[in-house]
Amino acid sequence: QVQLVESGGGLVQPGGSLRLSCAASRSIGMINSMGWHRQAPGKERELVASMSGGGFTNYADSAKGRFTISRDNAKNTVYLQMNSLKPEDTAVYYCNLVIWPGARTYWGQGTQVTVSS
Repeated sequence: QVQLVESGGGLVQPGGSLRLSCAASRSIGMINSMGWHRQAPGKERELVASMSGGGFTNYADSAKGRFTISRDNAKNTVYLQMNSLKPEDTAVYYCNLVIWPGARTYWGQGTQVTVSS
């Protein structure tokens, strides 16, 4: 079993920045994907960005050019740097880990990001 511990959410003004962190509770190897999803009130959970152990990245169109995902494999940690935040980025952000083989999937508890003036 793997626990994912998130940090870094909060309240920020439009145009501001936040950095989210997610640490896995144990070594997870390299054949995996870590990333971030978000869920706004009344909407479905959606992918924001993900990154494989080998460094391949995938971004939602809404995140391209503003958000950057990175990993520290030695620390089993993934980061999401969010710049130029907009009110529509307001959501609960969930860390996600998928481990292969078997596509075992784990979720963090979620961290609230609120973009408001």
